[in-house]
Amino acid sequence: MKIDGDWLHDPATQSVCAMLTAAGHQALFVGGCVRNALLGAPVTDIDIATDASPARVVELAQAAGLKPVPTGIDHGTVTVVAQGKPHEVTTFRRDVETDGRHATVAFASDVAEDAARRDFTVNALYARPDGGVVDPLDGLPDLHARHIRFVGHPDQRIREDYLRILRFFRFTAWYGDPALGMDAEGLAACAANMDGLHGLSKERIGAEMRKLLSAPDPAPATASMARAGILHALLPGTDDRALAPLVHLEGDASPRWLRRLAALGGDDPTDTLRLSRHEQRDLATLRAESTGTKTPAALAHLHGATLATDALLLRAALLEQPLPDRWQSETERGAATPFPVAAADLPHLSGPALGQELKRLKTAWLRSDLRLTRSQLLA
Repeated sequence: MKIDGDWLHDPATQSVCAMLTAAGHQALFVGGCVRNALLGAPVTDIDIATDASPARVVELAQAAGLKPVPTGIDHGTVTVVAQGKPHEVTTFRRDVETDGRHATVAFASDVAEDAARRDFTVNALYARPDGGVVDPLDGLPDLHARHIRFVGHPDQRIREDYLRILRFFRFTAWYGDPALGMDAEGLAACAANMDGLHGLSKERIGAEMRKLLSAPDPAPATASMARAGILHALLPGTDDRALAPLVHLEGDASPRWLRRLAALGGDDPTDTLRLSRHEQRDLATLRAESTGTKTPAALAHLHGATLATDALLLRAALLEQPLPDRWQSETERGAATPFPVAAADLPHLSGPALGQELKRLKTAWLRSDLRLTRSQLLA
């Protein structure tokens, strides 16, 4: 079996591979680029595995006129920049010691050893520079079945890095077959080891949850997280029941992760997920407006079309109601309609009295669904 794609034939990528193979070393594409190429999904990051040591990679890159950057050289990774494009080149590795967050590695010469330390079988696929697939752990059947399964024993893989619990749900949401469901052995291991999540940094947890909730349909995987007790352990008070209706209502709308987070409810996730101030503000707005009664036009005038769309979708999902008629055109109208009264229209007022009158007039205008004119308001 072979993979193909423009990225595979890119002269920059081929020059990095040639740099290694010409010196008698292996150059194997690995991980996401191989997985996505086999699935027909976009390839963004290019990772190359090799039996050359990091020092040897640096030496060969310099000799070839390429730029080596020791981004993670202690763990075997050198970023080789060719024609302005970065390529992560990592020496085959095996784990020597792990603590659930960090691993001490030793360099290896066998691709099977490198594959054995990876998280899921669908991520332990390699490809030669000509596209020929190398499958040391028989991961191709899992990929074709869209079955996300841990490499080796799930408990061992998870205890090496507890973030793999969240990655298991994230990869299932992105690449798994919803009809197949979660891998039972993997799910049981995640539930048994979920206390290890508390030792992870909030930044890592937040990054994984963002990726999970950005999947085309994260509802089945999130429901499994909830049933296993993992979702509530991370985000107390959450309820995933509105997520599936929300995804259905979204249709062609962009799958915004914060909208979906708002659908889960629960306690304030700011600290757990390391939300930015902008995210905190938007989440608070969504939670407030999703149970409010403002019209689509009023929402869009106050918060912009994107956040108004989020609030309307959330409201329909949470209240189990259909979306309002013409909500999209009304949202566009609200976002494009300015408030028709300005301070200059009230020359007889100043200070707090002016502010109070402007606020009163705007409230009346919003209640009119942005229909009252300037003259009607001033009258």
